[in-house]
Amino acid sequence: MKLTQQFLAVASKRYVGSPGHAAAEKFIHDQFAPEAARGNFVDDSFTANTPVGPQTMHNLLVKFPSTNPAKKDGIIVLASHYETNYPLKDTDFVGANDGACTSALLIAIGQYFRAHPPQDYSVWLLFDDGEEAVANPPYSMSGQWNASNSLYGTRHIAAKWSGDGTLSKIKAVIIADMIGDKDLNIDRVDNSTPWLIDMLRVAARDTNHMGSIFKYNEVEDDDHLPFVARGVPALDMLDAHYGPVNVSLPDGYHHTTQDTLDKISAHSLQISSDLILEMIKLIDQR
Repeated sequence: MKLTQQFLAVASKRYVGSPGHAAAEKFIHDQFAPEAARGNFVDDSFTANTPVGPQTMHNLLVKFPSTNPAKKDGIIVLASHYETNYPLKDTDFVGANDGACTSALLIAIGQYFRAHPPQDYSVWLLFDDGEEAVANPPYSMSGQWNASNSLYGTRHIAAKWSGDGTLSKIKAVIIADMIGDKDLNIDRVDNSTPWLIDMLRVAARDTNHMGSIFKYNEVEDDDHLPFVARGVPALDMLDAHYGPVNVSLPDGYHHTTQDTLDKISAHSLQISSDLILEMIKLIDQR
């Protein structure tokens, strides 16, 4: 929660191409100075063709190698997008739940693995860029979000990893998105990989968090899809039911200026981290 506060303090608006976007990249980089010094921080910069023209985007990758690669030769990827919605760039939208808190969550998990290096599969943290649609305001989910105008970062890196052979080493990808909601209940996202959906239920049972998952079934267009499309097991950990739904908030707080720090909680972030770390343990044991 403190990392979320710090992240928002330096980069409240993080839409692609903005000063806040560059500040967000620097914030993430600075958190992983020890990994960068060892060559385990990668800035995967690329140019995306968007409806508003070419945009430079940055996937930021942090690697925590296995201490025993001969025993477990493979990679578990944890991912969160860090940028904010481009069409909302002229509003006070800060994406506290939608990008900020899950980026902070990955940073905290990175701090854990710095102190406790993975003993089985390597763990890579992917702060992916361009998850949101890129278009001029006003924002319209139905009018702007489509397969070619979203998920820029994960589409790019999935293709890159397919070409260089990395995808064959990835045992699972776990996407963290909007899971700091005070009223946390992580959806069963049915276009995730089935065995990972089942494993999330086991993780929730083993961590006593069954009350925080699977109240709703959803099919989601999210950062897991580029990996699923290439045959890589991927799980979308997402709580799409964020805030009250009414005439003025047809999709709750999602993509509104109501997505602020007071709508998330340290308790929910703790539940999410418990589940993610338990998922890693279960994938290691599989």
